[in-house]
Amino acid sequence: MAAIEFELTQLPIGRMAEVVKVGLAGLTRNRLLDLGLVPSTIVEAIRKSPAGDPVAYKIRGAVIALRSEESRHITVRLVN
Repeated sequence: MAAIEFELTQLPIGRMAEVVKVGLAGLTRNRLLDLGLVPSTIVEAIRKSPAGDPVAYKIRGAVIALRSEESRHITVRLVN
């Protein structure tokens, strides 16, 4: 059975997922790729800001805050 894919914005706090696709273009895409957000990378949702946006994610040992306008274009699937 294939794992269900969804937007990174839907990843619950405390859960981990594997990046499937980064569906952005241009400078934003390059910035995310430079930060290590490439397919097969494991991402963990750490915490939300008090207003709910941005969300802090742990990516390759670093904590990075992403706004929902960026993270909604990143496709992930849950990992155990």
